[in-house]
Amino acid sequence: MVMKVHGSVLSTAAMRVLIVLNEKGLEFEFVPVDMRAGEHKKEHFLALNPFGQVPAFEDGDLKLFESRAITQYIAHVYEDKGTPLVCEGKPMATVGVWMEVEAHQFDPVASKLQWELVFKPMFGMATDAAVVEENEAKLAKVLDIYEARLSQSKYLGCDCFTLADLHHLPALTNLMASPVKKLFDACPKVSAWVADIMARPALAKVLAMRNQQ
Repeated sequence: MVMKVHGSVLSTAAMRVLIVLNEKGLEFEFVPVDMRAGEHKKEHFLALNPFGQVPAFEDGDLKLFESRAITQYIAHVYEDKGTPLVCEGKPMATVGVWMEVEAHQFDPVASKLQWELVFKPMFGMATDAAVVEENEAKLAKVLDIYEARLSQSKYLGCDCFTLADLHHLPALTNLMASPVKKLFDACPKVSAWVADIMARPALAKVLAMRNQQ
């Protein structure tokens, strides 16, 4: 059976899963969820994700939600396919640390900035300059730590591209097209890392899907 991803291509969480599937070269079906119509809160979708959030994922009789749990499942179960996104032993522990950093240090700040600078304008809402200023300062501090880490290693987890890097891609896609780009440009190692991972063909395929919507 073909894997299914239920979601919206505008969702950074859904994008995270779609990028992994493309890195792995796996066949899948994308099932669009009309979030503006509230489809993600309807009974049929809640059967897949009881929290009513995208994405939801099916692989045969296995049903998963939470994007980072889905990406880890794909990376481990289909380890022999496409790009290796995890590693074994002690190196994986470091990759795991930076996956947690992305989820708990980077993403909360990045999400607030994306809402203010990308999604609010898209929906005709006014940007809150105070929220932007506060979170730009927080992001700058996070990127200083990234700069130090990337002075020691080509990628965040180790010297090869892993989930620790990949999980940043949806947010980076939005932030690098916003005024926040200046914060990344101010950190040479971070800037080079962003340019490297954003050039991946798997991301280009997902962005092409988004542009078709």
